[in-house]
Amino acid sequence: LYDALNDFLPAKQLPKLLEERRIEIAPLAFMRGRTLANAFVVLDEAQNATELQMKMFLTRLGEGSRMAITGDRSQVDLPRGQGSGLIAAERILQGIPGIGFSYFTSADVVRHPLVARVIEAWDRQSPSQV
Repeated sequence: LYDALNDFLPAKQLPKLLEERRIEIAPLAFMRGRTLANAFVVLDEAQNATELQMKMFLTRLGEGSRMAITGDRSQVDLPRGQGSGLIAAERILQGIPGIGFSYFTSADVVRHPLVARVIEAWDRQSPSQV
C-alpha cells in the first residue's frame, strides 16, 4: 500500500498526510467497533480476508463514505477449508443496488510486460494442473 501511495504522491506529502490523519493505514483487525464516516476506504488484498472479517469490514461503512475492495481470487493464501471473504462477498452481494464489481484481465497489468504473459499462461492451466 505504501508503494502505491508513494507512486501517486510527492515524496514529502505522504508523511504529512499520515501525520494529519488525512490518510490512515490500519490493519483489518483494528476495524472492529469503528464507523468510517466521510472517508474513502480501501481494503487491499481482500482475497485473504475471511468471510467474517469481510462482513465486519463492510459493516463499518458510515455516512458520506465509499469503499473499494481489491483482491485477486487466484491468490488466496488462507488455510485450506477457510473461505475467502472476497469470493463470498461477490456471491452474496451481487445485484444489490449501490454495490458494483469490476474485473481486470492481463490487459490491465501495469507491471513488467512479462507479467501479463505469465498470467495468461497460468490462466490456461486447469486447477488440477497447477
